[in-house]
Amino acid sequence: MAETEPLYIYNTLSGKKEEFKPIAPPFVGLYTCGPTVYSDAHLGNVRTFLTFDIVYRYLTFLGYNVRYVRNITDVGHLLHDADEGEDKIEQRARMEKIEPMEIVQKYTNGFHDTVKTFNLIPPSIEPTATGHIIEQIEMIQRIIDNGFGYEVNGSVYFDVKKYSEQHDYGELSGRKIDELLEQTRDNLEGGNEKRFFADFAIWKKASNETIMKWPSPWSEGVPGWHLECSVMSTKYLGPQFDIHGGGMDLKFPHHECEIAQSVGADGINPVKYWMHGNMLTVNGTKMSKSLGNSFLPHELISGDHPLLDQGYSPMTVRFFFLQANYRSTIDFSNDALVAAEKGLKRLMNAVNLLDKLTIAEKTTIDIDSLIISCEKSMKDDFNTPITLAHLFDGVKMINSINDNKDQITKTDLKRLKDHYFNYVFEILGLKAENEESESRGLPDELMSLIINLRNQSKDNKDWATADLIRDELKRLNISIKDSKDTSTWNYEN
Repeated sequence: MAETEPLYIYNTLSGKKEEFKPIAPPFVGLYTCGPTVYSDAHLGNVRTFLTFDIVYRYLTFLGYNVRYVRNITDVGHLLHDADEGEDKIEQRARMEKIEPMEIVQKYTNGFHDTVKTFNLIPPSIEPTATGHIIEQIEMIQRIIDNGFGYEVNGSVYFDVKKYSEQHDYGELSGRKIDELLEQTRDNLEGGNEKRFFADFAIWKKASNETIMKWPSPWSEGVPGWHLECSVMSTKYLGPQFDIHGGGMDLKFPHHECEIAQSVGADGINPVKYWMHGNMLTVNGTKMSKSLGNSFLPHELISGDHPLLDQGYSPMTVRFFFLQANYRSTIDFSNDALVAAEKGLKRLMNAVNLLDKLTIAEKTTIDIDSLIISCEKSMKDDFNTPITLAHLFDGVKMINSINDNKDQITKTDLKRLKDHYFNYVFEILGLKAENEESESRGLPDELMSLIINLRNQSKDNKDWATADLIRDELKRLNISIKDSKDTSTWNYEN
């Protein structure tokens, strides 16, 4: 793999940038903690998943064979913490008076719609917690066999104190076990079942009222929330893999517990590079539902929110996020979004000019410097804001050529076009305005009406009308897929 200079990644585990050296090049294993599907994804979630979309895109651009795994948490994420309270999905199911797996399907579909709206590439594998119950039970048994787990009244807990005698619990987050040891038994969060307050559940016995539960050697119950990621990441990426990503809020306890579980079960620290994206604030304040300053993506696009002056396109929001380093907080405001809207338009106008530039016999701009600068910034821990700054330096070059102040040859114009195509569309994942409009598709309500009319025609054996509707939709690049019980549609580019 030809590279002019190495890629550096900030590793949360070491607290510094490290040269990226995959375990088994050209293969790269990338795992990201996905959503708990009990509610709509909010804008902070979008920023986190966008971060690792950029990582996935750029590693692929560099020529690596990337397997990107992003899980779906569809059981085991409890309300108060990882050990206590009702499962979030079951609570939502009781509120909406439907089955828990209907909640799972509803919000999984919504999540997929959201990430597609912001042009995030789907992962290579998207495993679910409920699809890996057997593997989670097997890992729990290995943890118990190695002396790092204990069972109490049908629940199984990870023994943090025992683990810390041999390993560094807290190495990722910087939490010191000595500080935890100062806690008294009065601080126990799991009642008297836990031997030590920092112990965490890896299997929780279910109550009689619990709907989603599975048999195990210890009880009918559910796996602990932290366990699924330890199981699924190593199942699909191997006992040791390259990059594990997630939001800063997951560093402790979730990711810390993941390390402990994998080491406790198999004696191997599974992740080489830990990456964490930072938080989103709104007008300088932490985004929170209780403060009324959190946004759902559809509210942002429509502008239907008290804090919004207008609606903003998905690509404007994507561009806005790219203006900050993923490890920095970014403040969300109308002024910032308006500025992002203008910046995106300026960039796209320059890209459109590339097809209209006049060819000359010589080149008077420094294309090599532009290409090298963008490469350096992206290889400096995926530094998208600096990369955008370099691309805007190139915008000045493009405008200067268009104004006949500079010149460019046919060969160099192709290089410039290729550079902007690679960075603007492939790496940064932005779309031209017409593409974005197409990707948002037709309103679901309108398509539902059309499909219902077609189904009524079929029920009335009016095959001519049904076929006409199907053929006319096909002419518009809209495909209809019929199954036994339903019909679905998809916009095909």
